Amino acid sequence: MPHKSKKNLSLSVLLASHPIWGQLSKKVLEQVATQFTTDHAAADSMLLTQGQLPTRLGLILGGEVQLSDPDLNLTVRLWAGQMFGYGITPQRQLPTWQAKAISDCDVAWLAPQALQQLCEKYPSLYYFFPSMTQEQRSAAIMDCASDAATALNLLGTPIKSLIKRKPITIAPETSIQATAQLMADLRVSSVLLVEQDLLFGLVTDRDLRNRAVAQGLDITRPVSDIATLAPMTVAANSPAFEALLLMARHNIHHMPVMDGQKIAGMITTTDLTEQHSTSAVYLAGDIYKQRTLDGLKQISARVKQLQQHLAAADATAYSTGHIITAITDALTVRLIQLAEMQMGPAPVDYAWVAAGSQARSEQTAKSDQDNCLILDDCYDEATHGEYFKRFSKYVCDGLAECGYIHCPGEMMAMTDQWRQPRAIWAEYFRKWIEQPKPKALMLTCVFFDLRVIHGKTDLLESLRQDVLVHTKGNSLFLAHMVSNALKHRPPLGMFGNISLIKGGDNPNTIDLKHTGIVPIVDLARIYALAAGVNVANTHDRLEVSAQAGEVSEQGARDLRGALEFLGKLRIAHQARQTQQGQSPDNFLALEELSNFERSHLKEAFSVVQTLQGVLQQRYSGGRF
Repeated sequence: MPHKSKKNLSLSVLLASHPIWGQLSKKVLEQVATQFTTDHAAADSMLLTQGQLPTRLGLILGGEVQLSDPDLNLTVRLWAGQMFGYGITPQRQLPTWQAKAISDCDVAWLAPQALQQLCEKYPSLYYFFPSMTQEQRSAAIMDCASDAATALNLLGTPIKSLIKRKPITIAPETSIQATAQLMADLRVSSVLLVEQDLLFGLVTDRDLRNRAVAQGLDITRPVSDIATLAPMTVAANSPAFEALLLMARHNIHHMPVMDGQKIAGMITTTDLTEQHSTSAVYLAGDIYKQRTLDGLKQISARVKQLQQHLAAADATAYSTGHIITAITDALTVRLIQLAEMQMGPAPVDYAWVAAGSQARSEQTAKSDQDNCLILDDCYDEATHGEYFKRFSKYVCDGLAECGYIHCPGEMMAMTDQWRQPRAIWAEYFRKWIEQPKPKALMLTCVFFDLRVIHGKTDLLESLRQDVLVHTKGNSLFLAHMVSNALKHRPPLGMFGNISLIKGGDNPNTIDLKHTGIVPIVDLARIYALAAGVNVANTHDRLEVSAQAGEVSEQGARDLRGALEFLGKLRIAHQARQTQQGQSPDNFLALEELSNFERSHLKEAFSVVQTLQGVLQQRYSGGRF
């Protein structure tokens, strides 16, 4: 008869070394071990009878078990450490499978209720039990991808969650003295000026010192005389790191937080730096203090170390991508500012636009540069051409000096073709959409992911709206995009095993970028174009595309989970390489992964493969 094990300690040790159960903590495993019962089975005894649903999960402690399907003439042999029965044997085959002890065996049994409770408490376990629902298995990937998010994950924190108190407001006509007295009484460093319930201005303790006391102003004068009127603001739902970068860029320390037209509160640099993202904070702040290219080069050398810190803190791939990209944005803006200091202001309006991974806010420490320049249509080549040629070369060469190598395909603003007036850009996109030839499709993968870094935002936004009008519901163009996207497929063999690179410079590895992340990026881009949504980030594209009905909610969740998991693997891999003095790359050897991570890797690839198949079927006749 089964009995409660008297050797729970030794069972917990066995569980700790198990590729599935070993992911749980030692303390948890000691509790899990108490839920198993153990049984001894003699050779040739039946452990699972054909035609009956299994009523418990079996873990082989010793001996050998044969799992077979006589109807299909299939046989599998299992040894110590392997499992069978409830939750393991695929549901569609349950009635025909049987299990028999080949030799004397010791088996630990777990009841279905206990297994279900463990899976609910630790969702990543769902992956390993095929008879659980697909929804539960998908939750396992998401759980693994987002587990242990830390305070360093500042980007994922909405600004509104960092507001510590209700906004302190005064009328613009309040005297300087009364304002100072109020700030002293409430122990605050700033107050907001409000008129008819609308934000009018901002005054800080620095304003009181520099604009009132130091200038000998009459303290009975209205505080509006020393306030910053129409101050820069941030939306309440914006990520905290966005506010942090704005503060660093404009050298301000207080920023009103707005919920529409309503004042939600005030955020300060202290509120943000208390979230333990100081390395990123000071890195961005230092960039805007530099007045030479050499100074920027020294700071950019710290980006790899920043990625190491983010990986060590288990920051999400989504956050890491935004933070690393924000540093690139800051370097780009400062180079543009330095160029204008040397060459004078631009003769016509322009938009410096990032493309590719920078536009999507998905950069890592291993990134080249993709950018372009959209010029106002009043641009005249003879009059303005030389300025913008020198200007763009200065910025692109500066980025290269800072570690963002020139794009091998020359997709940069310093290339004449990608430095054009808005009307020319509109013609480019029209041709790419109407004549989707191979080169055009390659260019769309870069230039359909765009974001203004500096300059006149309307130049890109008006262009983008024109483009989306022509892509939304354009089945012919989208079918060509799908065909092009399917050139990047996850490395899964016929039987679902991971296929490694054979030969070349990186043998026996997988290319995380081109066979893992790029396929998801391509899928999200197609969904977004089909839906006509103006979003660049892959995670965000999947979310809004699901809302628009271009992909199922479940499919979008699965892809976001796979993207996060693959992204974290790449970031951790590159962090290890940097720590070892190697140049970071995208080629991962499976030996770097635990059994648990390998299993999730296969599931992530499977998710991508499935969604690629769905999209291929949808547009299979669109090109003909």
